[in-house]
Amino acid sequence: MDASAETQSARERALTLLDSRSRERGRWTEPGYFDLLDDETAPESTGPTQDLMLTRLVPMVYERWWRPALGRAMKGVTGPGMSEEVRIARLLLGLSAGHTVLDVACGPGNFTRSFGRTVGSRGLAVGIDASPTMLTRGAHDLLRDRADNVALIRGDATDLPFLAGSFDAVCCFAALHLFSDPFAALADMTRVLAPGGRIAVMTSVRRQVQLPPLKPLIERGSGMRVFEHDEIVAKLQALGFCDIHQRVSGLVQFVGGRLEA
Repeated sequence: MDASAETQSARERALTLLDSRSRERGRWTEPGYFDLLDDETAPESTGPTQDLMLTRLVPMVYERWWRPALGRAMKGVTGPGMSEEVRIARLLLGLSAGHTVLDVACGPGNFTRSFGRTVGSRGLAVGIDASPTMLTRGAHDLLRDRADNVALIRGDATDLPFLAGSFDAVCCFAALHLFSDPFAALADMTRVLAPGGRIAVMTSVRRQVQLPPLKPLIERGSGMRVFEHDEIVAKLQALGFCDIHQRVSGLVQFVGGRLEA
């Protein structure tokens, strides 16, 4: 990124990464995020878990209580905490100063802001999410933290509005299992990555000790897909990723890889 990037606002820089149709139809909202959705274009919910993300209560408690408690239940008592999750994401993404990073299904942007601190003033962190209540909270926190190199966008995380090859890194933590077509979403994340870019995913995984009949019951009741142990790794390999690393903790897996040039 050239030195002129430092003189541009995060909003201006984020808009240059959008395709022309999205730039034209979107608008900046009063809270401070760029909105690309309306009642007709908003993605349909996959179940009760995703519905909760649209409420006003969950965004208020998400970063401090909701996400840590849910993560602990899924990862087990010996699994990584929230600060360790952020560190894992940064390591899998190989972030450094000047990088442009996308946080898919960013929620209120707690990871996005952390990425912004890592990439510095010449870098850019962009978060995208479909929940207006999550993004309203996130925009408030951006002002609080004076995160001048972070921008938030309301859009469909399964149909990303960005130009191909726009990002050096793409992160999707604690959301892929909620998407209606997670493998199509992974393919779209790959599309917006530059050659040599890195991806980091945290999502569900079925352990061998789980009885197979329980899987469809869990998925139907929660709207959350439970991936087999090798599904995500195999998909990333098929999409052209190499140097793939997988770490399993409880019912959660962390997977990262580098897109071959």
